[in-house]
Amino acid sequence: MELINGNPFWPTTLQPNFNYPVLNTEISCDTLIIGGGMGGALSGKLLTERGINTVVIDKRKIGTGSSMANAGLLQCANDKTLTSCINTFGEQQGVRFYELCRNAMQQLKEIVSNLEMDTWFVPRTSLYCASTEDDVIKLEEEYNTLRQYGFEVGLWNREKIESHYPFSRAAALYTYGDAEVNPYRLVHALLQSSAQKGARIFEQTEMTHCDFKEDGVVCYTPQGTIKAKHVIFSTGYETQEIKNDRGAYLQSTYAIATKPVKDLSSWYKQSMIWETSRPYLYMRTTPDGRIIAGGLDEDIPREEQRAIRALNRAQVLLEKVTEYFPLSDLEIDYAWEATFGDTHDGLPFIGPHPEYPNSYFLEGYGGNGTVYSMIAASLLTDAIIGEENKDLELFSLTRSSKPSPV
Repeated sequence: MELINGNPFWPTTLQPNFNYPVLNTEISCDTLIIGGGMGGALSGKLLTERGINTVVIDKRKIGTGSSMANAGLLQCANDKTLTSCINTFGEQQGVRFYELCRNAMQQLKEIVSNLEMDTWFVPRTSLYCASTEDDVIKLEEEYNTLRQYGFEVGLWNREKIESHYPFSRAAALYTYGDAEVNPYRLVHALLQSSAQKGARIFEQTEMTHCDFKEDGVVCYTPQGTIKAKHVIFSTGYETQEIKNDRGAYLQSTYAIATKPVKDLSSWYKQSMIWETSRPYLYMRTTPDGRIIAGGLDEDIPREEQRAIRALNRAQVLLEKVTEYFPLSDLEIDYAWEATFGDTHDGLPFIGPHPEYPNSYFLEGYGGNGTVYSMIAASLLTDAIIGEENKDLELFSLTRSSKPSPV
């Protein structure tokens, strides 16, 4: 599957890159992780910390799948509001999902603080803007719901927004406890930390097929074989090529990184910004003064149209950024299109599947993929070491997933 078209920014921030060997022999381990992106890297980190003999393989160079296109916004809130989660799943499960996201944010902060590499992790606030006047009621309802269940949030009116930013919106939610990160550097930092604790990492090592046995799984690659007691499939959106999830769907999403901007003083606390409209726009800054913007999700264009469509969408993104911040030196430096997966009910897929013994799937579908991957890594680590965690039931791969409102 062609995951990315264009010129992503993040790989330019880690030079020279780390290199990992190709598997060319027969090995064994406790847990094999197939996929060296964000989900695989976080899982490898937690498993090795628990003393689990872990192997990670990736068919590409490490970190060059979907994680390379990740915009690096980490938030407690989700595309699906807490109000909508409660309406869809009930109060207990809806609130628990948001609590797990908040816990994951704290866990990410703790993990990053102990990594040797600078991952450009910066705590941030977020501004969730009403795209239209009609969305104000929706934000007011979500504000009351978040407050009711103990989430820190402010409701800003037009006057307050205008006093802090160079743009105007009818209302916005101002949330706390979020962060930005460089996803490419984070993946490599996590895997380097795991390798120091004994994890074996192989790149350009593709899983050709697996034999699922009662006592484990045998994974075959072009030049080697891996015998594992457990396997985590952390293959991102390409998981749909292994097993088709009827509750999931794939789209294209777009992103740009501008050239460094001289003056970002009008951007209050450089908070992350996103909108109520769907498909939405999101924006953030980088430590070197760039603006990263993305969104405009749509059906995947025909292959021969993807490159030209990406150029068109990049210009639209720049225009939308200019509407918020009319800066004279805004210029696109990097632009890319990427495959993006989501689920009909708004939750990721995490856990075992009855057709794949001794295996787990980590499918962090949705706009909060890194946070979902953190949740998944924790839940799957518990499952592998034999600790029961009932939160895993919320993300069951066999749940009934029907389209629901955001």
